Amino acid sequence: MPPSAPKLFLPADLYGVTGWPLAQTLSPLLHNTGFQTLGIPAVYLRWEVPPERLPAFVDSVRLLGVKGCSVTIPHKMALLPLLDRVSPQAGLAGAVNTIYWDGAALCGENTDVSGFLAPLAGMPLENMDALLLGAGGAAHAVAAGLRLRRCRKVFAATPSNRSHLPLAERFGFTPVPWEQRHDVPAGLIINATPLGMRGKHEGESPYDFSLSAPVRAAGVTGAASGDARVDTAPVAYDIVYNPLETRFLREARRAGRRCVTGLEMFFGQGDAQFRLWTGRPLPPEARRNLEKALYGAP
Repeated sequence: MPPSAPKLFLPADLYGVTGWPLAQTLSPLLHNTGFQTLGIPAVYLRWEVPPERLPAFVDSVRLLGVKGCSVTIPHKMALLPLLDRVSPQAGLAGAVNTIYWDGAALCGENTDVSGFLAPLAGMPLENMDALLLGAGGAAHAVAAGLRLRRCRKVFAATPSNRSHLPLAERFGFTPVPWEQRHDVPAGLIINATPLGMRGKHEGESPYDFSLSAPVRAAGVTGAASGDARVDTAPVAYDIVYNPLETRFLREARRAGRRCVTGLEMFFGQGDAQFRLWTGRPLPPEARRNLEKALYGAP
């Protein structure tokens, strides 16, 4: 008998990602692997849209019936007034990273918030201080996550000494001059700047851990001493996921901090998007293909 012909994959539904530019996005690999592995007849494309064309792009999403869309820099905040409704989480963040339909309403969600929080589930943030470096759309998602988890005190700083001021006012954070960021005794330090990202900023870091102030201990209210479920070690968290280990994380590890890579947040937010669109989690193949593409993992 002749070998059976390969099964054709014929997409019926259209998804994609929009931003400007999109040179580094791996969202198509992540979601297309999910669709094909699970046999969902859909395809996920790239749509580079300059800021001035964003309203026309949203009109096209409505006209063409695009089922869902990821949103990245620089559209996360500009998109809000163009949608019919945004979730409370996206409203708190003041930014949208996911477009989805609820009946006839085109809606916005921010899965960056849940993606950011997932690796911190075992940490007593209510008893910790944090330093947030950056003030863009992703930083707003981080800020919303810290607010939702009732982080004890949050300090915010940016190299411009200006762009973090609206964020600090919005979330009730303490603004810190960039040159004084090392004086903050933060148990959790988050890089939400582009510094360290593969490309022109690779090799840079927004923080010098050799100058870091002593960390104020995180008391664990209501937890037994030595409870293994509660992690009180100081942490460095980089939302940059390419490369996996940035200079920021490399130096943080040498300084004795536990490190959280941007891959955790990136995969977490993508998984939340996929669940929102399909009702199903991303399969393990999606994570494996992502790691292989980024780092050559087998």
